[in-house]
Amino acid sequence: MEENSKNAQKLHEITDVNYATILKARESWSMFSIMSEFIESTERLSEINPAVTIFGSARLHPDNPYYIKCMELARRLSDAGFAVISGGGPGIMAAANRGAYEGKSLSVGLNIELPQEQAPNRWQNVSLNYRHFFARKVAFAKYADAFVLFPGGFGTLDEMSEVLTLIQTGKSRRIPVILVGSKFWEGFMKWLNDTMLAEEMIHKEDIELMQVIDDVDKVIGAIFTFYEKRAIGPSEEERQKMLYL
Repeated sequence: MEENSKNAQKLHEITDVNYATILKARESWSMFSIMSEFIESTERLSEINPAVTIFGSARLHPDNPYYIKCMELARRLSDAGFAVISGGGPGIMAAANRGAYEGKSLSVGLNIELPQEQAPNRWQNVSLNYRHFFARKVAFAKYADAFVLFPGGFGTLDEMSEVLTLIQTGKSRRIPVILVGSKFWEGFMKWLNDTMLAEEMIHKEDIELMQVIDDVDKVIGAIFTFYEKRAIGPSEEERQKMLYL
């Protein structure tokens, strides 16, 4: 059988020295930029606990029922001793930060530089800025003791998929994942059961990683009930595992 040999040119093999130097410098500085975001996340967030990360649409206005409910939930979580982490922007993110800001605990915003939609809201006690989505998503996952997802778009689905995959694969510890808005999430949950589960793309236990809850009292109750069975915060074994998120 004839060998199918294919070689990709390596950087040191580029004959144009000036071009190779520019490429090296660009990539090196990019790596430093990425490292700096992970380092700042660790410095600023590692001692903020317990914490709940709230996701949801940037496009909802303050008169939207989900915005109002999110603000109430965040304030009550804050008063109960949980820092609240959001993406730092408008919509549900602003509602989460605003509610926490009015409560007793920290309001944390993990802001991302985007050409549209994203501008930091003013209700942040701790504010970090990211250029890289993946560094920001690691921070969302690593420093949360529960995830609450309000209705949202692609970004919310991306963040949901990220945290569920980390929990499902054992790369992260099991913590509550709560979807608020049964009417909004109804079609998604039906698709999980009728299509993904039916075609054996996931297991029933994977769907059980999530709870759909509408009532603010019940959301808070679900988080507290979960931690009646174990300590809040990662164990030493879980902390070591999460170094490899």
